[in-house]
Amino acid sequence: MKIVFMGTPEFAIPSLQKLLSSSHSIEAVVSAPDKERGRGRQLSYTPVKLFALDRGIKVFTPANLKSQEFIDSMKEINPDLFVIVAFRILPKEVFTLPGYGSINLHGSLLPKYRGAAPIQWALINGDKETGVTTFFLDEKVDTGNIILQEKISIDDEDNFASLHDRMMIIGSDVVLKTVDMIEQGKTSVIQQNNSLSSPAPKITKEICQIDWNKPAIQIHNLVRGLSPYPSAFFNHNKKIIKVFKTKVIADENLFSENEWMDIDIHSTSEHKSSTKVMQTKKEIYFKTGNMILQIIELQPEGRKIMSAEEFLRGYKFPLTY
Repeated sequence: MKIVFMGTPEFAIPSLQKLLSSSHSIEAVVSAPDKERGRGRQLSYTPVKLFALDRGIKVFTPANLKSQEFIDSMKEINPDLFVIVAFRILPKEVFTLPGYGSINLHGSLLPKYRGAAPIQWALINGDKETGVTTFFLDEKVDTGNIILQEKISIDDEDNFASLHDRMMIIGSDVVLKTVDMIEQGKTSVIQQNNSLSSPAPKITKEICQIDWNKPAIQIHNLVRGLSPYPSAFFNHNKKIIKVFKTKVIADENLFSENEWMDIDIHSTSEHKSSTKVMQTKKEIYFKTGNMILQIIELQPEGRKIMSAEEFLRGYKFPLTY
């Protein structure tokens, strides 16, 4: 089967690798345009583009997916199928070009978590299970008919990085199985139930900011879902403190009231407020709206990521710089 593969980040690479190692033919790769980065403003390629160029595959990086030049180039290739993994939203005049249509790999069990950040939201919401889905593209984003799904359990210690990497590998197997089924005419699609859908919007800075008035488990799940990137954070003394790993402490009476210290922070509304901190020589604890949260890994602004013990060798709350 003649395939044009479309993808941008590292998440897409195992799927492309699986297809390259199969009997199918990758005619070209489409990825995001190059970006200028660093002080020298040197052009930086996407991970998928670098991977494809290293293997001698023709790469397209259109700024405008509706441009006639790009559409004509795809028509000239005349692919049987477009395979999309972590790419942009394709216009109808593009995704309808191949004879077998276009399929997408999505990082959730659709129709749950439609949107840009399904892996993050599954963790932020404290889900115990997620999965990957392949489906045929339709005009509305993430609404097309489902081809294959595979469930994936979420471990208590999973964060965005560990779940992302596991889903990336499992997803690549599902992509190859899906393409094989399409070639063999063995697909039996399922229409999505829109009433069961839930949003997974793009992660914004406001979402990343910790509100210490929320229960400890909610903050803990926020940290998991955003670790290591873009990371949950709070403001203290006009500096950003990023938090990468936490632990919920159910015993709210672990410390006496006089052991807790008030420190100034900023809430999600940007108004000045305070929370309570308890610190030993090796450990840091924050009071929340319900239960206690132990901070395991954090990063003061302008410094490296460090354990609580490493942090406490040079810092104490309230922080001074």
